[in-house]
Amino acid sequence: MTLQAGDKAPEFNLPNETGESVSLTDLQGKKVVLYFYPADDTSGCTAEACGIRDVFPRFEAKDAVVLGVSPDSSESHMRFREKYSLPFSLLADTKRRAAQDYGVLVMRERDGKEYQGIQRSTFIINEQGRVERIFESVSPAEHAQELLEALSS
Repeated sequence: MTLQAGDKAPEFNLPNETGESVSLTDLQGKKVVLYFYPADDTSGCTAEACGIRDVFPRFEAKDAVVLGVSPDSSESHMRFREKYSLPFSLLADTKRRAAQDYGVLVMRERDGKEYQGIQRSTFIINEQGRVERIFESVSPAEHAQELLEALSS
């Protein structure tokens, strides 16, 4: 990962679960929790999303905007969001440009075959659009608490 704390966060402009475009520029002046995950409705990704959902009012109390990002489509995100009553938007990075810009697109191997996948990672972006904190290879079940602690410091 090449991004570091203090760096200007890369701009993104991605459709959410309803197809509405969301960009970092639109969120200027707000603290943003941008978390990248491999795929909708898989065990680790569900645990991570539901962990954030379960304490979401605490994110709101800190005026933090939470956005999940994966290569899945807006339609897939809508199903995932509705199935688990997720109170935050999911962004469709179908071309994996944001994942590449944030350095979370990595080579993985399964059954002897290599493929490009998403490294589960989270970026806290401050109100000025700078990366404040980076979490790499996070543990899905404990991640929401870890994020809340970081937002409190």
